[in-house]
Amino acid sequence: MVTLFFVPFAIFVLFTFNSLTHSLCLKTEMAVEKQPKVFRTINILITILLLSSYFDVLIHS
Repeated sequence: MVTLFFVPFAIFVLFTFNSLTHSLCLKTEMAVEKQPKVFRTINILITILLLSSYFDVLIHS
């Protein structure tokens, strides 16, 4: 039951943070060479956060 809610939520969160990261890159006029590293770092950190939240919800439910 938790998975049915959490998967769409995770996709929404990743999409939202990628949109915000794209806006950040445009606003700060970041070099094109640096952008993939920024996206990768943010996506990895958000994925770790989502996975730890998912396991926390599983354990406590």
